[in-house]
Amino acid sequence: MDPDDFEHVRVPTRLGSVAVRFRRSATDSRKDAEALVLLHGAAGSWTTWLPLLEEAMRRHVLPRDIVLLDLPGWGESPLPAHDLSVDGYGRAVAEVLRSLGYARWRAVGHSLGGVIALHLAAIEPAATRAVGLVSPTTFDVAEASRHPLRGLHLVAPYVALRAVMATLARLSPSGRVTAALLAGLRRLHLLRAVFAPLFAEPSRVSSAVLVTLADEVRPAAFAAAARAAADYQPAEAWADISCRVVSVRGSRDVFVTAHDDRMLERTVPGAVTRVLGRAGHFGHIEAPGEVLDALGAHVLRGEPTRSAS
Repeated sequence: MDPDDFEHVRVPTRLGSVAVRFRRSATDSRKDAEALVLLHGAAGSWTTWLPLLEEAMRRHVLPRDIVLLDLPGWGESPLPAHDLSVDGYGRAVAEVLRSLGYARWRAVGHSLGGVIALHLAAIEPAATRAVGLVSPTTFDVAEASRHPLRGLHLVAPYVALRAVMATLARLSPSGRVTAALLAGLRRLHLLRAVFAPLFAEPSRVSSAVLVTLADEVRPAAFAAAARAAADYQPAEAWADISCRVVSVRGSRDVFVTAHDDRMLERTVPGAVTRVLGRAGHFGHIEAPGEVLDALGAHVLRGEPTRSAS
């Protein structure tokens, strides 16, 4: 998929200017339009969705209206100085969607983006028609953010990554040290080894994807997201979500666990969880076709499920 297929704008929100790319139908009236919004995680930007979008285009399963954005602190969106909370992120996403003329949407989120998608459904129940989750960092990551020592028994890789990111953020808030470090690792051809824990089959991930992920590392934004996760109470926030929720994670995901799946099913009425056999934390990069199949037409396009037809 050519990024030039999308219009590029900046939208003012409570968290500052947000970089947005979108594509919408020229035939739908704005009052009837419904968007699919894709929310990236704390390791990336809107570009992490390109493999899934390319596969969806090949299969002709894309909806007409698509919105991609760089969450505040990542990509081309600056890190805000205030309201760094899950609620703040969710309300900023709603502001973006309404500024584009949408009163209804379906939200698909990866990792941190999945948490924000669920919060969006909680605070905007009439507008959020469905939620799709790709490796959402929910209960265990929130607990590990509050209690790192306990987190070592839950999601040790996350605790280690959080410590590294917090250190880099303190050493160089501007990110220059991180950029120099990653540039050196790239010259030494070590990026694949650095990012290997995130994938089930690192050797199958293209060098271009690894370079893009390295370019999008934002220690200060990651540290802020970890603090937001520590303050968030998902069981309280998500209990009244009423839309369809489908969650998929890789069988070799180092950040999302079977316990997360069980807790999501207990907390969100009717939530469905699925596991991909050949994926790690970035299933939409490693296995985009399987992710599309797992999320289904109702989440992606608003079409009725087979059982409901």
